Amino acid sequence: MLRFELNGRPIEVADTSPNTTLLEWLRASRPASEGRGDRLTGTKEGCAEGDCGACTVVILDDRAPGGARYRSVNSCLLLLPMVHGRRLFTVEGIGTTRNPHPVQTAMVDALGSQCGYCTPGFVMSLFEATYRDDLDDDWKVDDQLCGNLCRCTGYRPIRDAAKSVAGSCPDDIFRAALEAPSTVAESLDYSGAGERFVAPTTLEAATRLLAEKPEARLICGATDLGLDVTKKHVRFPLLLSTEHISELQGITEDDFGFSIGAAVTLTDLEDWSAHSLPMLHRMLRYFGARQIKHRGTIGGNLCNASPIGDIAPVLLALDARMLISSEAGTRSVPIADFYLAYRSTALGEGELLSRVEIPRPPANTRTGAYKVSRRRELDISAVSAGMLVELDTEGTITRARLGFGGMAATPQRASATEAALVGQPWNEATAKAAGVHLDADFSPMTDHRGTDWYRRTVARNLLVGFAGETRERNFVPLPFGHAGTVVEETR
Repeated sequence: MLRFELNGRPIEVADTSPNTTLLEWLRASRPASEGRGDRLTGTKEGCAEGDCGACTVVILDDRAPGGARYRSVNSCLLLLPMVHGRRLFTVEGIGTTRNPHPVQTAMVDALGSQCGYCTPGFVMSLFEATYRDDLDDDWKVDDQLCGNLCRCTGYRPIRDAAKSVAGSCPDDIFRAALEAPSTVAESLDYSGAGERFVAPTTLEAATRLLAEKPEARLICGATDLGLDVTKKHVRFPLLLSTEHISELQGITEDDFGFSIGAAVTLTDLEDWSAHSLPMLHRMLRYFGARQIKHRGTIGGNLCNASPIGDIAPVLLALDARMLISSEAGTRSVPIADFYLAYRSTALGEGELLSRVEIPRPPANTRTGAYKVSRRRELDISAVSAGMLVELDTEGTITRARLGFGGMAATPQRASATEAALVGQPWNEATAKAAGVHLDADFSPMTDHRGTDWYRRTVARNLLVGFAGETRERNFVPLPFGHAGTVVEETR
């Protein structure tokens, strides 16, 4: 039996397929025995892939690091068992025509709606913003909205509405809910329509099930696997969720480095890395929409094994190690050896990624992270890169690690280029000379995101730009929103 709270009402669901998306369930007719007989159609389907934001709803995450928070999420990608034990809000549950929520009033006053199709999703994204206490920069308000598309109103009035409510945190029942005691994740073994969804809370339970049922499909945030359900209409017989496994949670750090749980969300990773690992933070700024980052995890992104994944190049430059667990124990694999071929990793049968360990970069290093795509936000990279050079007291390169995405069938180090850098002074001339060795490191493909020539040229230019940015001894990294540094637009 699935149990959760929807707009303040307790809900129980039985015998529904665990491959049912939350959006599908919200909009469907349901028996009164499930707590509500009417359809909640304010939540819309636009793209069914987490791009447009029309399906945005909000979950109260009372287990978040640093205290409870509201999280806007794409209900089109969220499978119904994933809200078990959670408090969930849709646009129907935050206000009424007689007593609208301040967000709804702000949208009316700013003339932020025309056809209205996208409006409920915007309202729910702004609902989250209303109760955030960290909206201290204008870019964060924009970031709050970038996962929602409007095709007719125009964004200025919607942004005006956002700025009028962001961080206001009114004294109401929703604020009180943030101050309530946190809950503890409970294990779940749910079956419906001949399909099964298991969400253990310990690594031991998860690896035991994997040993017994190696055919189980691992799932955590569902920002990628959810597309198989919505676009390919796949029905997974057995899903094993890693979302609540305690050993896969949390970030720890010491003098030697950092240990990041594979189930840590990209939002929490972005917040933490702002001060502890700015190189990673820079990449995460333009990684995806807030709704996606609330659900997507570092482990899911790395195990997806996309050749154009943006986190892997950064971790290649940082010389990260992957902790892989099974019923037999845990083994450590350098990330450079983790990717075997296109969409293929070192994970064997019965294994899962449990943590990522990153050594702390020495003080005498220069680091940079870069993403080049046609759109600045919410776009797949043509080329991405993580770069690190270590210098001696004279400014000579003693070690170099350059990780690239989009240049090969897997995220990959540029070993020949690295070797050409070592022993040379760190400047643009050195980077330009070493850049010719990228032709020996990579044979990129030509596709609709860029030609072979384009990718080679961009990669060389990124290396020279990295040198220009970091050559000074007392360099200060440019802000992650600086045009042409983190992201270069190409048209």
